[in-house]
Amino acid sequence: MSQTSKSLVLEVKEHLVTAIEGAGNASDALVDLVTAVTVDTLRGTRAVGAEFLALGAGVVAGAVHGVTEVGSEVGNSARSIMVGALRGTESAGTASADTVNTYAAALVASAADVGGNVAHTARGAVEGAVEMARDLGMSVEHAAEAAGAGALRAASEIGGGTASHVHAALSGTISGVKIALKPPFRKPRK
Repeated sequence: MSQTSKSLVLEVKEHLVTAIEGAGNASDALVDLVTAVTVDTLRGTRAVGAEFLALGAGVVAGAVHGVTEVGSEVGNSARSIMVGALRGTESAGTASADTVNTYAAALVASAADVGGNVAHTARGAVEGAVEMARDLGMSVEHAAEAAGAGALRAASEIGGGTASHVHAALSGTISGVKIALKPPFRKPRK
């Protein structure tokens, strides 16, 4: 992770911790907080492509660290983080299947970093993507596939059997959608 990414993660984490503690109820405030921070981070940036995605992923990672610091399990907050990050990205620019994939991967990798339940986090990422699919202009199946592929890619990079746990968590139906998981778990088609 670059120095800029590390400072962004810390900045987002500190902002979210302060806001969540002030709100008193993390689950009610988290989507709005992550949306606002994502918009603030991405709006007006000259970043495009991979750099733009990396900034959004930094917000996701900061949100994971923030919810963990206030005592929440990241798996319980993953759906809200995903919805907020995608909503903020769509407000600041355009969110695509690559965005969904990258943010799901960032959620899973960050959950592993903080010792969270990676499989539960992957499932929450897919739930958030499905919830936001219509707003992003994609089918729920396509959004679920993109999130599932990102989560599995990150889990594969973590190693130690994590990919099989995540694969099991994503098997079946999530939010009314059956995900077509396709090895070798790369980024989805556009």
